[in-house]
Amino acid sequence: MVNDTAGHSAGDEMLRQIAVLLKTRIRSRDTLARLGGDEFSLLLENCSLGNAIEVAEDLVATIGDFRFNWAERRFGIGVSIGVVPVTVDISDRAELMTRADVACFTAKDLGRNRVYVYQPEDSELLRRHREILRAAQLRDALEQGLFRLYAQPIRDIVDHARGRIVHHEVLVRLLGEDGELMPPGAFIPAAERFGVMVELDRWIVREALRQYGDLYNAGEGPGIAINLSGSSLGDDRLVSFLRAELASSGVSARQVCFEVTETTAINRLPLAQRLIGELRGLGCRFALDDFGSGLSSFAYLKHLPVDYLKIDGCFVRDMHRDEVDRAMVKAINEIGHIMGIATVAEWVETEQTLAAVRRLGVDFAQGYALGPPRPLEVLLEKAAGSAP
Repeated sequence: MVNDTAGHSAGDEMLRQIAVLLKTRIRSRDTLARLGGDEFSLLLENCSLGNAIEVAEDLVATIGDFRFNWAERRFGIGVSIGVVPVTVDISDRAELMTRADVACFTAKDLGRNRVYVYQPEDSELLRRHREILRAAQLRDALEQGLFRLYAQPIRDIVDHARGRIVHHEVLVRLLGEDGELMPPGAFIPAAERFGVMVELDRWIVREALRQYGDLYNAGEGPGIAINLSGSSLGDDRLVSFLRAELASSGVSARQVCFEVTETTAINRLPLAQRLIGELRGLGCRFALDDFGSGLSSFAYLKHLPVDYLKIDGCFVRDMHRDEVDRAMVKAINEIGHIMGIATVAEWVETEQTLAAVRRLGVDFAQGYALGPPRPLEVLLEKAAGSAP
């Protein structure tokens, strides 16, 4: 929050002040270190677990009382602490740090500003431990080229251009040890939680543009839609990276649409506004994904200059038989059109649903009724082969 609202120089100064504050609450023989970002590590030598918990709780209270002042602004901050006893059953330093990570993430998940002690028999801790290991495996998978790109067509459903592919939305799969492809729900949460998502987003962008550029000259063919995670919204180098990748691939920016979920955009509104402005400045288009899932969707929409609204599939899927869902889709579609924004219905799985969204005047649709996900290169080659 400090970095986003006051700049990184303010964030750096806050970390320096926090380091000084922490040192005042520990013994001279204890070891305090900054691991990176906003993470610190504290080694309490010759200290019982009970005393360690008391020290940790004192640090939580001390930082909770601290106020950071910068340029006439005042910030309150907090800290989550994971405590791990150093015992003979820990095989090496890596195992110790992994346990500390697990305990710290648990403290965050339980509400933040608290202390959590690592307990090997805790089933929730074991689940988080497995997630950390999975995050490490994801980095290996990136290096070994185990990710695969799939895509699903987004088609025009307006009468005069019915069936035309507007975009292929890029989807990612992971090749598992058994040779089966894993869906994103099996690995994206771990990638987001443990800092792998920015790297994965970059790989997806680079590979998708490469495959697209191999088949189409600049400005030709249907567009390509690429999802960006909330982690990438905060990446200061993202726009320069995208500019370089567009140039090297030869893909026209007009053919690229980036998607961010509505909840991600609202939760990080200043970052989303800046990114949308910069990407549209390059010539790219922008879509709000899963629109309608937030409690204040319409209130935020006027602050986000997007090209497409992708109506949340949970409203679309059963709208042909549910009046409330149909009313939600109708409202989103009408508001979008009043604001000059094209609409896309997600999860259009049946002909009945397709007919229902078409009757409401929705512009585009995506779902199994219009085409299932298939390998990206196969869809692109098929689209290129059918082009006039």
